[in-house]
Formats: sequence, structure tokens, C-alpha cells
Amino acid sequence: MTVENDLQKAIASAQSALGSYQTFAESTQDPAAKQMFQSMAQDMERHVNQLNARKDYLSNRNPMNNQN
Repeated sequence: MTVENDLQKAIASAQSALGSYQTFAESTQDPAAKQMFQSMAQDMERHVNQLNARKDYLSNRNPMNNQN
């Protein structure tokens, strides 16, 4: 298992959690719970973006990807 594969698994998990938090935020009528889930979704979106950035960085630095 490579680091990039591990990152891809982490990205998939984070995207799943993001979707769940967004669904929870949309489905609740409790304003406090809605705010909590929206905040959690925003945090998870940052996590997804950071994980994707790291994966892209590693992909661009991989010597096998730079061969012509």
C-alpha cells in the first residue's frame, strides 16, 4: 500500500463524513444542531481539501509521473 493509496482512502472517508454532516444539517429543525453540523461540514471540507492537496503534491513529485 502506498501513501497515495492511503491518502485516497482517507479522502473517500472524509468525503463520506462531509456528506453525512451536510445531510444532518439539512434534515434537522433544531437551529443549534443545524449550526453544529454545518460547522462540522465546513471543517471536513477543509480536511478534504488538505488531503487532496497533499495527494496532488505527492503525485507531482513522483518520479514515475515525470517521465516523458
